[in-house]
Amino acid sequence: MIANGIGGANTRTGLVFEGKVDLATFLSQQNGYIVGSDGKVFYCDELVAQIFKKHKFYSFLQERGLNWRDIISKKLLPDDSIYIIINNTFFIIECKFQRVAGSVDEKLQTCDFKKKQYQKLLSSLNMEVEYVYLLSDWFRKPEYRDVLDYIISVNCRYYFEYIPLQIFGLPIPSLKA
Repeated sequence: MIANGIGGANTRTGLVFEGKVDLATFLSQQNGYIVGSDGKVFYCDELVAQIFKKHKFYSFLQERGLNWRDIISKKLLPDDSIYIIINNTFFIIECKFQRVAGSVDEKLQTCDFKKKQYQKLLSSLNMEVEYVYLLSDWFRKPEYRDVLDYIISVNCRYYFEYIPLQIFGLPIPSLKA
């Protein structure tokens, strides 16, 4: 699915929202992909990416000599994130699942600030940052139109129930079982 809910989903070529999303588990189930316990992602034996959840993101920064406290004032904990080596881009993935109105509504409006914070953190490493929401179908309701438009207007993205692998720039696995 692409932003604004247009397009089709193929569970073999994208991350599917199932209430609890785990990028490492999804990728390790795809043909040609192996994900190590350290989060390193290999496709056909070539290192293509690294996955980080929550605090592991800060281990990545520390390994590169960055102290986040010198750059931003409060730690951000991404639901999931993936560093794509070939295009030197970090994708921050925030998963929002909702069944009733609540505080998640306002959290969607923070993407611009959070993306800028991640950009501050990663700019000295010359890495690009993409901020992506993976949303449950709840957010297709008409009352979310303005906030979804806002997300796009600040150069962030959103997908409903599914994120296609090609947005990350990862190889698409063959359909052979």
